[in-house]
Amino acid sequence: MPKRLSVHKFGGTSLGDAERILRAADLLRAAARRGPVVAVASAMGGVTDQLLAAARDAEGGRITAAREIVERLRARHEETARALARATRARIAFDARPLEELLTALSGVALLRERSPRVTDLIASFGERLSAPLVAAAVSARGVPAAPVDARRMLVTDEKHGAATCDRARSDGRVRRLLLPKVRKGIVPVVTGFIAKSPRGETTTLGRSGSDTTAALLGAALRARQVVIWTDVDGVLSADPRIVRGARLLPRLSYREAAEMTFFGARVLHFPAVIPAIAAGIPLVIRNSFRPEEPGTTIAATGDGRTGIRAVTAIPGMCLLSLDGRGMTGVPGIAARVFGATARLGVSVVMFSQASSEQNIALVLPEVDRARTVAALEHEFRYERLSGAIDGVTARSPVAVVAAVGEGMRGTPGIAAKVFAAVARAGVNVEAIAQGSSECNISFCVEGQDRERAVRALHKAVEF
Repeated sequence: MPKRLSVHKFGGTSLGDAERILRAADLLRAAARRGPVVAVASAMGGVTDQLLAAARDAEGGRITAAREIVERLRARHEETARALARATRARIAFDARPLEELLTALSGVALLRERSPRVTDLIASFGERLSAPLVAAAVSARGVPAAPVDARRMLVTDEKHGAATCDRARSDGRVRRLLLPKVRKGIVPVVTGFIAKSPRGETTTLGRSGSDTTAALLGAALRARQVVIWTDVDGVLSADPRIVRGARLLPRLSYREAAEMTFFGARVLHFPAVIPAIAAGIPLVIRNSFRPEEPGTTIAATGDGRTGIRAVTAIPGMCLLSLDGRGMTGVPGIAARVFGATARLGVSVVMFSQASSEQNIALVLPEVDRARTVAALEHEFRYERLSGAIDGVTARSPVAVVAAVGEGMRGTPGIAAKVFAAVARAGVNVEAIAQGSSECNISFCVEGQDRERAVRALHKAVEF
């Protein structure tokens, strides 16, 4: 196994046109000088959305509209190939054969007026299948041998179309057998992100941020030195720059810190997508393909060792539900029943808090789930309400959850005092509070209109 091998993933914004693809090729060429490289290519920006729009048109019987989308995609990729050829003076041609398969799939959907998840995955797969050969051609034109590789030849998943899970036991060996001979010959494999295949050979997709998942899977299988996620931001910031002008780039975070930040609103990385790399202890590096001179953010097993709060994040559009009643005191299983009801609905509880008197349970969840969750809890506790043990379920919205995150908070005195003093000075009322035993997160609920004020006040009070 090459010891310095790195995996580099490029998102759709980094592959939006010929100029951006050439920039990606230059980055891969520079990386190849430092050690063996495997690349992962997403679809060109916006292509997957267009493919899904064509699928919806076909399902509605609008086959002409679906075909027009395919023709626009053909023209875009052909022009990209021509632009790459002009810029590099190399022979680069666009292979349009996959589009014939796409048209056949769309015609079948239009004929049946039915679009199954299996067919949707097939249609969605064409973006990566069209972009990877263009990226490989650009890398080769820059003087580094490269070859496109269809991930369906290596990655085997379950049959949960739309959000398939990779079977590592069946896939890792295939990854090594297919990619390592190329790597040892100095060839850069450019692997299609997002897509894989089921045990029956049907095309599957890996869900949200699926190309990140592909990169993480390849990194884990190849025991890579690092997985680099090239995107359109400099890295992970200490707060949302749209809210806090002075948000700072965080050069290094621990996995735990990144997970907390992602859960509480940071959108640079979809943390569940990169679990395979994290499980293998492989560092993740978030870098900006438009500003490659910036070092980015490294996410690894350990942070930078600094104490205190590292970042302030927030989730808007939430609802605060409260279950109140004196009859809840000392009664076992109340919280279990609450979570059982939300689990049956498939509702994600963002924050949970229980009064020490056990007379109140508060949970924060997305506003879109408010009505059905209230109905479910009222039904679950209908007998307790009749007996007067529980007063009822109340709901307030919109609210927001603000979180102060930092592994260095653990064991540091005065963190909570600093957090709530800053919020109080800003005139923001705190509705509910939660702090885990890990001590790397303090989260609290505020009125939706106070979200930005709370984030700015807390960020200002922190010494980064």
